[in-house]
Amino acid sequence: MVFDPLHYLALLEQKRRALDQAAPLAGWKLPECFSELRRLLEARLKKYGSRECVQVLRLMETFDLSEVTHAIEDALKLGTISFDAVSHLMLCRTERWQPRLDMENYPHLPLGQVHNTQADDYMTLLTEACA
Repeated sequence: MVFDPLHYLALLEQKRRALDQAAPLAGWKLPECFSELRRLLEARLKKYGSRECVQVLRLMETFDLSEVTHAIEDALKLGTISFDAVSHLMLCRTERWQPRLDMENYPHLPLGQVHNTQADDYMTLLTEACA
């Protein structure tokens, strides 16, 4: 029998205790970052960590293994251990979101006036707070 692990993930999300005993996942070879993420999720979220781990695996129903792997590696580097963080980082990478907002495209919004702060400005705040 040949199992496709992706077909069983929706069921495993409902039955989180079956994750370790699921026959379809037995021969599934995933990069090391997946097991590290699972270990950290289960340490932080206890019994709900397995469910969140399955949610991360379910991202492979839509995205390539390499995309999910890169997002998990980024999340681990940043120390953001959650499904939300992994999915957000993956979408940022695949959608190539711009990190900067160009205000020329939004002429109806007022521009902010930001001045350079001097060290003396902080001293003024301290003397006002002490008075």
